[in-house]
Amino acid sequence: MTTRTTRVATALLGGAAALLTLAAPAAAAPDATSGGIDVTAQRLVLEPTDQGYVGTLAATVTNRKPTATSVNLVITEPASASFATIEPGGACLYDRLVENRLVISCMGDQIEAGRSTTFRLGFHVWTTTRDYPMVADGGRIEVVPAGADRAADATGFTTLFRSTTGSLRKPRPYVQATETDLSIRGGAVTLNRQPDGSLLGRMPVTVRYGNDAPTFSLNVEAALPSGVDVHHIEPQDMPSFPNWFTVPGGRFMPGEERTFDVFLSAPVGTPAGELGTGTFTVAGSYFWAADPPQDVDPADNSTSFAVTAVDAS
Repeated sequence: MTTRTTRVATALLGGAAALLTLAAPAAAAPDATSGGIDVTAQRLVLEPTDQGYVGTLAATVTNRKPTATSVNLVITEPASASFATIEPGGACLYDRLVENRLVISCMGDQIEAGRSTTFRLGFHVWTTTRDYPMVADGGRIEVVPAGADRAADATGFTTLFRSTTGSLRKPRPYVQATETDLSIRGGAVTLNRQPDGSLLGRMPVTVRYGNDAPTFSLNVEAALPSGVDVHHIEPQDMPSFPNWFTVPGGRFMPGEERTFDVFLSAPVGTPAGELGTGTFTVAGSYFWAADPPQDVDPADNSTSFAVTAVDAS
């Protein structure tokens, strides 16, 4: 039978991935400041864990104006896809990319005249921990008064990755991959006749994430024989659709493999026999306004498989 090819709606995926909650105003030219409000930040120290590095940056905003002022923070993360949380604060929006790192606009808080507020910014870098310390420059925080079109103040910060032995001395530069290294494997699937006359079959699928290139999720596009659809996946923590689904389990560590089940279906009236060949293609999802990340070896981003229907014995 003929094969139906489909394409994931990137706008739908990107819109969902872009919002941490709701939109916040973005700053204009980052080097222009209007004064009256100051921001200072300490260095960020990331600690090794069993899922990469995590740490919290303290950024203090001081209101030197004569009246209470609400502020927003514009954060340039030090490593791609590493920004995680802000406290206190509210809604955040992924605004743009700078050297493949996200610039995030976050609603801050109201600060009384002459007072200061310390914001705690959480970061999580999903990379393999090393037995030597590392350093990343380029982190930046801008503070923008509510309603203003430019930042009142800005400061950069250095990020240190503590080694697995506890050292911060003589750090090496942290170099993050920019192209993904994904692979997907599957096999032939048999659809069995159900009591209502429809067909349903289970197919184990394995996805591997080879490096630390930034993505928030992995989406799989399905090109299936006519009449065959993705029914659901197990385990399922995100919605699936007839022609695509999201790999379950959230973000990957470098070198991690994950196996899950994809269930395919066909409607009543589909005859028994060979239905054709299907293909799954995996791709990373990162910034909503950019194309999916390039892969170092696109050849293993797809897996093809035979689809066969059988009647109940």
